[in-house]
Amino acid sequence: MTAGFSPALVSGWLNTLRTTGNGGAAYSAVAGTYVQLHTGDPGAAGTTNVSAGSTTRNSFVFNSSSSGSALALATPPSAWTNGGTSETLTHVSLWTAASSGTLLGSGALATSKPWGSADTFSLTSLGVSITPQAA
Repeated sequence: MTAGFSPALVSGWLNTLRTTGNGGAAYSAVAGTYVQLHTGDPGAAGTTNVSAGSTTRNSFVFNSSSSGSALALATPPSAWTNGGTSETLTHVSLWTAASSGTLLGSGALATSKPWGSADTFSLTSLGVSITPQAA
């Protein structure tokens, strides 16, 4: 998987377009959103290249979406502290829980970040958009 929405999330959204009698169902909002750090593409399951410096998923909250985009964090995740390994962060994955949970998707950082032992890393912006949209 190159970065993107998980197939399970997209299928849930698309199933809301089906009529109730033909298997359609409402898609419920997730109870929480969490972000995890990666040193490469997280893969289809979101479990590849998990940062050795911190395997913690930190919670965050998006602002309300507008025009198909949620471009800012209403509540950004707490900073991560590297627990003892030097590496380069390249991707994040988004989840519904602090552990286990459902993968929502993944994305590449705008710029890779060298991350040394005992350094901190803060994610100050995170945008998600769905395109194309009718004008």
